[in-house]
Amino acid sequence: MRTERVGFALCGSFCTHAKVLRELEGICGEYEVVVPVVSEICQVTDTRFGTAKSFMKRVEELTGRRAIRSVVEAEPIGPKKLLDVLVIAPCTGNTLGKLAAGITDTAVTMAAKAHLRNDCPVVVAVASNDGLSGAARNLGELLVRKNYFFVPFGQDDPENKPCSLVADFSRIGETVEAALEGRQVQPLLLR
Repeated sequence: MRTERVGFALCGSFCTHAKVLRELEGICGEYEVVVPVVSEICQVTDTRFGTAKSFMKRVEELTGRRAIRSVVEAEPIGPKKLLDVLVIAPCTGNTLGKLAAGITDTAVTMAAKAHLRNDCPVVVAVASNDGLSGAARNLGELLVRKNYFFVPFGQDDPENKPCSLVADFSRIGETVEAALEGRQVQPLLLR
């Protein structure tokens, strides 16, 4: 087991949760400490993909820890140096925008802000229907910032959703390892 402490933050993009939870399970099998952070919307929203209650239960069962659920709970990540790397998966267009603008009004964005103060890596696994439209500027802003590393991503359905981008979630583990070494996994853009 690896000893680096991994924060794993989950946002909306409910249609990707099943894939992301499989990857979270893999991360939990490789790292001794995995700290879950869950956006407020995921804690209360039932969708056709499942209930909030079952989602939260699964996240906490996999990690063996109660999830960080609020701005107040996420703030100590920085001063207490709780993590070595923070994963945000799925990272929605909304969260991309908040990160790019420095807005810290959710558990996930506060976790990122607090963690970045320690000059440590944040791994972003984008999932946004407007990744090539409204969220493109924010994606670009984060691509050039220090300590942000991206899970390789591409268009998931160019014919029906030409602006949609989604990460290859199966590459989260690989991207985490590279980010801990200060490297961006390549190629970044998938075909």
